[in-house]
Amino acid sequence: MSLVLPTATLPDSYHNAIMELVETDQAQDVFEFAEIMFVRYFPDGRPMLRALQSDNRLIKMPTDNIIMTPGPQSEIELSQLNTLIAEQRNCTIDELCNFVKGGPVGFEPAANQGSASVSAPVTTPAAGNVGVLTDQDLAKNYRSQADAMYKEAARMRKEADSIDPPKKKSITPTDA
Repeated sequence: MSLVLPTATLPDSYHNAIMELVETDQAQDVFEFAEIMFVRYFPDGRPMLRALQSDNRLIKMPTDNIIMTPGPQSEIELSQLNTLIAEQRNCTIDELCNFVKGGPVGFEPAANQGSASVSAPVTTPAAGNVGVLTDQDLAKNYRSQADAMYKEAARMRKEADSIDPPKKKSITPTDA
């Protein structure tokens, strides 16, 4: 199974934000696009993946019903692509489904096949505060965002250094 986002039904601001994110180097470097969507926000301030999930915009579909088009002249079923990726990573297809690193505890695809969304985040709320983030969830989210920013900063530093290597600082002895 996979989660599909029908982009044609999105508000323009959401569609544009997702397309801009897809085009970033950081999004291209992650194994699961959802990893980056956990730490990015739509223009209205809502976290991307949580907003799509809470608005029931994610549709659960069998992977053999999804055709990937990696190039203009090529097509492959997502189920076949998953098999190839699992072989390359020397793991099973089920092991590819370790949902997303950095997501809140309990945030995972819904178990029932007919669901049109993922399950709501599982928390241990105080009485009557169902769905409220705990301090631990909030701290984990901040750490995840900081890690993503640190990786992006390191990537940008490396790219900048490859374009214009930093000057070596020379140490000169001083007179005492």
